[in-house]
Amino acid sequence: MSFYDDHHIELQEQFESRDLAVAMEFSIIQPELNEEAMSFIADREFFFLSTLRADGQPTVSHKGGPRGFVKVVDNSTLVFPSYDGNGMFLSMGNIAATTKIGMLFIDFEVPNRVRVHADATVSDDDPMLAEFPGAQLVVRATVTESFINCPRYIVKHQRIDASPYVPDDEGNAPVPAWKKIDALQPFLRPDDQTRLAEIGESVTIEEYAELVERGEA
Repeated sequence: MSFYDDHHIELQEQFESRDLAVAMEFSIIQPELNEEAMSFIADREFFFLSTLRADGQPTVSHKGGPRGFVKVVDNSTLVFPSYDGNGMFLSMGNIAATTKIGMLFIDFEVPNRVRVHADATVSDDDPMLAEFPGAQLVVRATVTESFINCPRYIVKHQRIDASPYVPDDEGNAPVPAWKKIDALQPFLRPDDQTRLAEIGESVTIEEYAELVERGEA
C-alpha cells in the first residue's frame, strides 16, 4: 500500500508538490525505527496519541509518565502503560476496536519530533505490565511507519517540572483534584470513594475551575 492515497495525490498535484511528496516519501518514511528515533523516544516524558473509534471518529490525547515510560523493545515494537484516568477509556477502547494508532513525540526545548504509525493491542496481562507501577493496562505497538518531521513550527518551551501525578516506584500517586469534586464523588470507583473518605477532602466544581486556572490541578 502506498503512503499516499488519491486524496493526498489530488492535493499534491493541485499545489504542484507531487514530485516533492514522492521524494519525501522515499527519503524519510521508514518501515521501522532507526537508532536516532529509538533514542529520541526512549528519552521522552510524554507523547500525543491518536486513535480511531469504531465508527472512524479520531481522538488525540496526551500521555505522560516518567522519562522513558515508552519502552523501546526493538526497532519495530513500542510498549507503554495506561495509567488511571477519568474512567472513559477513550484511547484504550479505540485501540481495542480499530488497532490503528499514531504517536507524536516532541521535544519543545530543542525543537524536534518523531512521528510513528503502528498497529496496537491493549492488554491487562501483558508480560511487561509489572514494569509500569500503577498501570492498569499496557499497549503494545507494532511500528508500520516512522519519520522525523521538520521542527520549524514547534513553539519553544522550557521544561519546569515533572507531573506530580506520575505513579512512584510502588505505583502510588496523589489523588487528582478532579476526583475531589463533590458532585462526582458518588460516581467514582469504590476504591476511589474509600480513599476520598479517608482523606476527607472535597472541592466544588467552581473551586476546581479555580485550581485549573492557577495550574494547581
